[in-house]
Amino acid sequence: MFDLASILHVQCTRTNIEAQSRKGALQTAADLICENHQEIDARLLLEALLERERLGSTGIGEGVAIPHCRMECSGIIAALFVLASPIDYDSIDGEPVDILFTLLVPPEETSAHLDVLAGVSRVFDQADMRTALREATSDAAVHQIMVNAFNQP
Repeated sequence: MFDLASILHVQCTRTNIEAQSRKGALQTAADLICENHQEIDARLLLEALLERERLGSTGIGEGVAIPHCRMECSGIIAALFVLASPIDYDSIDGEPVDILFTLLVPPEETSAHLDVLAGVSRVFDQADMRTALREATSDAAVHQIMVNAFNQP
């Protein structure tokens, strides 16, 4: 079984983040990842995330988006944050987004990437998990809620 904590570190988890737009939220995600993974260039990561969004919104509904892209990196890297206020994200259900789980995947990675997407989607399908993430009062609490929910059978 894949352990989410191996790719989502507490340093890449934030709550009560201010963002005014989808691009602003993606910039925050890129900056957060690059603060903790110096081998990644924030500008290139933002460009890759925006390019992926041009193919179609990664807003999956219920206030959640899973922006992701492929990029040279040492392994799968994730970031999770909860926004202070929802933003327009052109989601499939038309609802604004306030939870973003960002995923950066090496080009050669396939199966673990799909396992992560499936597990994260399963967590976000649960209304109580979305509520718990939104109500969490610390970065560590957001991280713990997500990792525990992901790792449940």
